[in-house]
Amino acid sequence: MNLWMHLRHRGRGGSHRFWRWLRRRCTPAGLTLLAAMVLSGTMGFDPDNAMIYQVFTLLFGMLLASAIVAGWFRGRFEVNRELPRYVTAGVPFRYHVRVRNETSRVQKGLWVLEEVGAPQMSPAEWQAWQRAQRRRMRSFRPARSRRPARALPILCQAALPPLAPGQSATATLEAVIGRRGLVEMKEVALARTDPLGLFRVLRRYPVPQKLLVLPRCYFVPPIAIPGDPRYQLGGVTLASHVGQSEEFISLRDYRRGDPIRHIHWRSWAKVGRPIVREFEDEFFVRHALVLDTFTDWPEHEAFEAAVSVAASLACTLPTQESLLDLLFVGSEAYRFTVGRGVGHVEQMLEVLASVRPCPDRPFETLERLVLQHMGVVSGCVCVLLGWDPPRRALVEKLVQWGVPVRVLVVPVDPLLPPVDPGPLQLWPERLTLLDPNRLEEQLARLSE
Repeated sequence: MNLWMHLRHRGRGGSHRFWRWLRRRCTPAGLTLLAAMVLSGTMGFDPDNAMIYQVFTLLFGMLLASAIVAGWFRGRFEVNRELPRYVTAGVPFRYHVRVRNETSRVQKGLWVLEEVGAPQMSPAEWQAWQRAQRRRMRSFRPARSRRPARALPILCQAALPPLAPGQSATATLEAVIGRRGLVEMKEVALARTDPLGLFRVLRRYPVPQKLLVLPRCYFVPPIAIPGDPRYQLGGVTLASHVGQSEEFISLRDYRRGDPIRHIHWRSWAKVGRPIVREFEDEFFVRHALVLDTFTDWPEHEAFEAAVSVAASLACTLPTQESLLDLLFVGSEAYRFTVGRGVGHVEQMLEVLASVRPCPDRPFETLERLVLQHMGVVSGCVCVLLGWDPPRRALVEKLVQWGVPVRVLVVPVDPLLPPVDPGPLQLWPERLTLLDPNRLEEQLARLSE
């Protein structure tokens, strides 16, 4: 069975490569004539009763002549790509390609072509997706999960002005990537069309670069998470040495995220740079953002929606006067902290861009990770992929610890029965069931 799945994956990849090659080589007019030629060829098998074969012959002759006239593309060019630091999934972005003519004659009619697409699933991930799909079918549970994304990458193209010898020009390309992750951009192609405008002649230039695609973020209104400042063991050292008591220790340089009220104005006027006062207090607010990664479905819409919810909350929860810990399990247990100068939200989004499902570990791994840090946490937000007994047990233990909890459930199983608040019986408003297809609408009214 594994061999059959591998062959199916290779076959799908081969068909995609063929269509990508055809799309790069043919202009839109050439693709139209090619489709008309194929259609007329299928209808012209009987030349005695149909004259449509003449249309096929004419179109075939035009395409063949265009391919021969196109010839080869010669020339020396220097190609550089300028990418943004990162982009957001589903949001269009622009980048620039700079081309320098290193030949001794003027180059006209040049186009810049590049394919930009989301990172594709590996054969192992694709097999895991197929196995998960078969398990749901055997259990007679209808699964409403979309198939893995295998769409062709976007073909970005832009025309270049005539380039004199030694002259440079910049082409602006626009693209959109629908899936988060690390995208490898390998090459840029320069193209020139034949006189009939049907075929392109390409010359490829390797320009290897990587682009990080962040998860999509939605608007979330401010969420009030009750909780008092907690004692942080080594908090002064680990949380950028910023406290809240009145016991003064020393002065130090300003760091991004320090409260303005701690600025020592006299020292700033004396040395010419911002100086802040350092206190000894180790009590401050610290929130935990728990992300559930325990599913065996790669690229499942519910898992991707849960990552987007975590990213949206990371951009919403206040980190100027508090800390925010992101807790999740991948190849190992992770905790990433931002706030008060320790880290920035952009770094947390970069971490979320690379989060993958964890199918080979029990949910108790996440439970142990969360409970290890509950002694220093003022409040907790849990983004879960279900509301089964293990997940309810985790929330119940948090309630027993006296930690205020807000739970957002993005169920992998679309047939989830009506949700019973369970351990949140006294606070049913703290439990919210989200639909991946209505995520933006539901997050916008989350505080209602």
